[in-house]
Amino acid sequence: MSTSSPPVEIQGLSRQFQNKLALDNVSLRIERGRVFGLVGENGAGKTTLIKHILGLLRAKSGSVRVFGLNPVASPVQVLSRIGSLSENRDLPAWMRIDELLRYTAAFYPTWDKGFAEQLRQQFGLDPSAKIKNLSRGENARAGLLLALAFRPELLVLDEPSSGLDPVVRRDILEAIIRTVADEGRTVIFSTHLLDEVERVADELAMMFHGRVVLHGPLDDVKQKHRRLVLRFDAAQTLPPNIEGALGISGSGREWAIICNGKQDLAIAAVTRLGGKIVAEEPASLEEIFVAQAAGVQAITRNPA
Repeated sequence: MSTSSPPVEIQGLSRQFQNKLALDNVSLRIERGRVFGLVGENGAGKTTLIKHILGLLRAKSGSVRVFGLNPVASPVQVLSRIGSLSENRDLPAWMRIDELLRYTAAFYPTWDKGFAEQLRQQFGLDPSAKIKNLSRGENARAGLLLALAFRPELLVLDEPSSGLDPVVRRDILEAIIRTVADEGRTVIFSTHLLDEVERVADELAMMFHGRVVLHGPLDDVKQKHRRLVLRFDAAQTLPPNIEGALGISGSGREWAIICNGKQDLAIAAVTRLGGKIVAEEPASLEEIFVAQAAGVQAITRNPA
């Protein structure tokens, strides 16, 4: 097993299910010690991508390497280094918490019993409680405990906080993800909840219709995208056509546009149309996401 290879390296990965292209030539390299946010609407291809990383799907076009290995050909070597938690947590309902911990520990030579007990107390899990009697939040905490207690090199979270209350979300996002990354481990965090990614991710990839349309360090992505507020002397009955704008919203005399490193073009276009820029600020991740989505939909409707 290579210790110098990146935790995840994907090249030209495509996947089709019947008539739907779930992944379209996806290439990503995820470095060690990073919290990697994978964002996109439901159906964007995030879960299909994660299934390839976990070796649950074989790459039919392109390649997937996890720690330098093919996760399908070398499942034991790969999965022994990965902790995972998904929206669908399938724990044995008949077991108690303490039984579940002992049972799971037998599969992992690196299981840290002291750390597992620390997490159990932190998450407020009663060792005598049966899985079938746990609340949704307690079930999520139990699943996260199992994923973390053997100190995996890579933690894969696929929509882990869907439907959970803010307290459990805070446990997952702040106390756990940050701790894992600070120890030099790697986290892949897939979600459609942009505020979660904005709080914890070092790097992100935005997916639409199976394609990665935006990828880079989170700070760089936010720095490059600016929100400009425009004001015109006369009300505009239609959205003004601003070159360099990814998206536009507003009405009448005041509009807002999102730019991605093309502010000069946008400023010139606004001036030609008789308007002026009255405010400029960083765009939120949600505004960037909406603008990118609108661009993808426009290309889909009007292919070159």
